[in-house]
Amino acid sequence: MHSTSHSKTSIGGISRERIAVLRETEAEVFRKARPKSLAKAGNGLPGFFGGVPMHWMNDWPTPFPILVDSAKNATITDIDGNRLDDFCLGDTGSMFGHSPPPVARAIRRQSGRGLTYMLPSEDALAIGPLLQQRFGLPFWQIATTATDANRFALRVARAVTNREKILVFNGCYHGSVDETMVRLIDGKPVNRPGLAGEFRDLTRATKIVEFNDIAALEAALADRDVACVITEPVLTNSCMVLPEPGFHDALRRLTRAAGTLLLIDETHTISTGPGGYTRKHGLEPDLFVLGKPLAGGVP
Repeated sequence: MHSTSHSKTSIGGISRERIAVLRETEAEVFRKARPKSLAKAGNGLPGFFGGVPMHWMNDWPTPFPILVDSAKNATITDIDGNRLDDFCLGDTGSMFGHSPPPVARAIRRQSGRGLTYMLPSEDALAIGPLLQQRFGLPFWQIATTATDANRFALRVARAVTNREKILVFNGCYHGSVDETMVRLIDGKPVNRPGLAGEFRDLTRATKIVEFNDIAALEAALADRDVACVITEPVLTNSCMVLPEPGFHDALRRLTRAAGTLLLIDETHTISTGPGGYTRKHGLEPDLFVLGKPLAGGVP
């Protein structure tokens, strides 16, 4: 005999009917506190598919989008004057707070000098050496998103190794890079459920194993057909999965033995310290991606 915290009629021992009542009560409080947002966006923002500028904005469990008036430090103010503590900070893009004075000054300064040239400015003379010093790798390229940076890095890895396959860890997140949209279900690699519009079998070019499973990693690399292993140093999009002691040492040893490049994606973990998790813990990637708070979240 056993019990479970979830059933068809309850979640965590609370009836679904009771949860629905509580949810609607909170939704009504939300609506009453935001009459302006309700009037302007209660049925979604006009002209946008799904009623929001970016589809994932519908993931917030609110009856309608909060329309932001301004943000400063770690506080957002909506158009109804409600002040909200912001624990997301642009998904870390505004890691140092909204509009910190040095970033605001730099934006004001540059806005009068032109915003896109297709040519470098003198700032690049300082940025390149700073990246070399901070992260320990000699050559850098700029992309507009971390997704693009990961995509470009994987192409480099394939070109250098003349191999097609990549390897990811179950539960990984590397933006919207197609090849990483796979899962292990019942021990078998499959395209992620709900991945709309993808008709290719992504598992033909992508191997996937569990994070921290050194034996599975070694077996997956044994055929020497993997161009690149791409991973966060800590998995951040499936709760927080920490590396077990010795895992990163084994990962580096096994990839080198297999002639496979190692790409460390620090888009989410760069806040570990100067140089990110990689520098703090002495990792030795061949390729490295960072993003989000770079330039205060401004592309």
